[in-house]
Amino acid sequence: MTTKFNMTRDINGYNGFGLQFSDTNFNTTLLAGVGQTLTIPSDNAYYLAVFAFEPGSTVWVADNQTASVPGGSFAATYSDLNPAARLVEAGDVLSFITSDTSIVIGVSLYAI
Repeated sequence: MTTKFNMTRDINGYNGFGLQFSDTNFNTTLLAGVGQTLTIPSDNAYYLAVFAFEPGSTVWVADNQTASVPGGSFAATYSDLNPAARLVEAGDVLSFITSDTSIVIGVSLYAI
């Protein structure tokens, strides 16, 4: 059962970004120019995907598109640079790529 998204409250009762540990986590090592994908499980209709990237790394992430590393001029893209968290749906395919030599990444899912 996927951990439900439930933000913790501070001492005044306001929502904070404190999250409990998720029971649905993924991790991998990305190599320069080698894209990888992660298919979102179908246990729930929607998830909050929380991303963790090795400090100082550059990771491009796309949802249901192929992530791409930028070139030498501005161009339209589906890729986001080091996103913190994004709403995803069951069956979505997240695409990851880096131009760094080698980095580790993690994705934690929370049921919405």
